[in-house]
Amino acid sequence: MSEARSLSCDVAIAGGGPVGAALALALHAAGVDVVLLEARDAGNSTQSPHSPPVLRPLALSHGSRLIFERLDVWEALTSLTPIERIHVSQRGRFGRAVLSAAQARVPALGYVTDYWSLVVALDAAVRNSGLEVVRGARVTSIAHDETSARLEFSTSAGIGDCVASLVAVADGNAAPTDVGVRTTDYGQSAITAVVETDAPHGNTAFERFTPEGPLALLPFGSAYALVWTVHSDLAGDLAGIAPEAFLARLQERFGERVRFTEVDSRAAQHLTLRVAERVDSGRAVRIGNAAQALHPVAGQGFNLGLRDAWELAIEVERRGPADPMLPPAYAARRRIDRGGGIAFTDALIRIFSNDFGPLAIARGAGLALLDNLPPAKDFVARRMIFGSRG
Repeated sequence: MSEARSLSCDVAIAGGGPVGAALALALHAAGVDVVLLEARDAGNSTQSPHSPPVLRPLALSHGSRLIFERLDVWEALTSLTPIERIHVSQRGRFGRAVLSAAQARVPALGYVTDYWSLVVALDAAVRNSGLEVVRGARVTSIAHDETSARLEFSTSAGIGDCVASLVAVADGNAAPTDVGVRTTDYGQSAITAVVETDAPHGNTAFERFTPEGPLALLPFGSAYALVWTVHSDLAGDLAGIAPEAFLARLQERFGERVRFTEVDSRAAQHLTLRVAERVDSGRAVRIGNAAQALHPVAGQGFNLGLRDAWELAIEVERRGPADPMLPPAYAARRRIDRGGGIAFTDALIRIFSNDFGPLAIARGAGLALLDNLPPAKDFVARRMIFGSRG
């Protein structure tokens, strides 16, 4: 355990989850003096600081793969299942679209893993890099003036502080309160689980829209990772009912395209959109979940956060961490990609999570049109893979 003490560096990162760790690795490789503050204790890579580990399926885009390759982390990610096709449809209505890796000219549209497997690989990369890490450190305050910022943090050894030219906040619980946060409660929860089927998945993912919300099946090893959006008042029941009853409810909601045979590792999480009104404030910037926490539809949230980290690293290397224009320049650099990702996921939920007849017909027509217009399909696929720079 690192003792609480006074530190100084070029860039202090509050939050050592995957987004914060990726930023630390990118900056360290560029020769920037970094201190990474993480609430998880040393040696506790597979546990959240707030709760025991549960299945958290994560779809990494091909664009995220390229970032992890540049960080020399990709080869360490052993539990990855490629997504070669995505089948998009709406339950009980006409219209569907199929996106494919071949059409998008990439080896895979994405790769499915578990969040905690990614944490383990990135923790090992950070440990092997030799950069400064303080484990078991909970950031309690962030103050800044025109030239520097100061973080206070608590550990089991006491109170410590760190003075830096720039602070990057990657943990929403550590974010300063001088920036407003817009929240939208969707009234929905995500049920996650591993489900077995009676036939191989063939590396095909399904995004099936229902009136209650999207239902995603992601190829995960030899099974599927399920992310099923339901009204929040049903989540507790679905997470706890007998497996046979759960599978029957899932089959009824998804339809007959695949047949479900087993379920394991069920959990429920309430879904709320949280968006910081600004990602820059003085000498502090926000990235990842500290900047935006999105609905899991279309798997955009983590990939957007990883692009935050990569683009910030580029800006720090280009300008230097002490440049007074760095925070607003980073905010400008991320405005289009960030705004587009937030608007895209929010619009999907608002447009598809209902059973209004005329709108359902329009949705079906839109999906059918998309499926038959290769340029439009290519545009959508590349934006999902690479963000606004696709």
